[in-house]
Amino acid sequence: MDTYRPVPGTPIEDLDTPCLLVDLDAVEHNFRMVAETYRDSEVKMRQHTKNTKSPLLARMQIEAGGTVGGVCTAKLSEAEVMFEGGVTDVLIPNQVTHKDKIARMCALAKQGDIKVCVDNLDNVQTLSDVADAYGVKIGVLIEVETQMERGGVRSAEQGVAIAKLAERLPGVEFKGVMSHQYLPEFTTHEDRFQVGRDTIQRCLDVGNAIEAEGIAVEVVSSGETFTIDVAKEMDGVTEVEGGTYALGGTLYHYMEDFRIANKVLGSIISTPRPGIAIGDVGMLALSSRGADQVEDMPGVAVEELLDDHVVLRTNGASLRVGDKFTLIPSYQDMMINRWDQYIAVRNGVVEQVWDIPGRGCAQ
Repeated sequence: MDTYRPVPGTPIEDLDTPCLLVDLDAVEHNFRMVAETYRDSEVKMRQHTKNTKSPLLARMQIEAGGTVGGVCTAKLSEAEVMFEGGVTDVLIPNQVTHKDKIARMCALAKQGDIKVCVDNLDNVQTLSDVADAYGVKIGVLIEVETQMERGGVRSAEQGVAIAKLAERLPGVEFKGVMSHQYLPEFTTHEDRFQVGRDTIQRCLDVGNAIEAEGIAVEVVSSGETFTIDVAKEMDGVTEVEGGTYALGGTLYHYMEDFRIANKVLGSIISTPRPGIAIGDVGMLALSSRGADQVEDMPGVAVEELLDDHVVLRTNGASLRVGDKFTLIPSYQDMMINRWDQYIAVRNGVVEQVWDIPGRGCAQ
């Protein structure tokens, strides 16, 4: 557990390293972009907090606007963190099957609005049995498999059968459908939109089949960062589960309206030979997807990432022991999970230090 907490006003160059920085101007810009995108739209954002693990950041987006007033979380334990942090409208877009975990969801249902995704009849029955015994209702959405090859119904018929069961059981309240997608490779913006439309439509098709049976579909929760703008154009989608947009990463370079807000500050600790410098940031401070760029150091590039060190190829740049450098991550959710706090900076100085209470939530 890290205990280093620099005081507000500390210049970046005086920070101990490695440390996780959040550029306040960048993250506030990203939240404004979402608020503006969805201001006059029926579609709203439900921020996926597996990417930020912070109720504070979730509340910042909710206060900025453009949201449903709640979030989604990958795990039940993350949902509990959000409730404790004052965000009490949470969707878990995964299946929760263990009775103990369902009981924990029932405790949340007594505090606010908790919803979970399902993809089989047995799970719906178990949810109903436990929730009814606790005297609460848990919202259920049917996950639709569109591309990820994990959970989710594989046909409209499966979705209809689950919706019919949920409609007649106590303890559960059928809400709608949900899906998640990804962009395997960015080629053009036209291709990005087409992939988004094709995959989201599969979720809408299941929802339409359920409505054809006379069952109301209140929520269609589909989309993510790469379809923030796509989902807005699709009739029937009510919310988008964007997560990466908040802090960013080079993997999403094609979403030009958003800025990369999370960065890792390091120090040069050795210059063993010409053209090579060693920094004190390694894979354990980043993620399995590493870091693609060194910020604002022309010619300096990541040569290799080791557990606790980075090898930088300097290509003629002059780097000395003690010099600071900043790595821009390719992706952030696994990286954020490795840190206890964000150091929020603006104009080159520390403004705030925020805890990351959602880190390590595997339950």
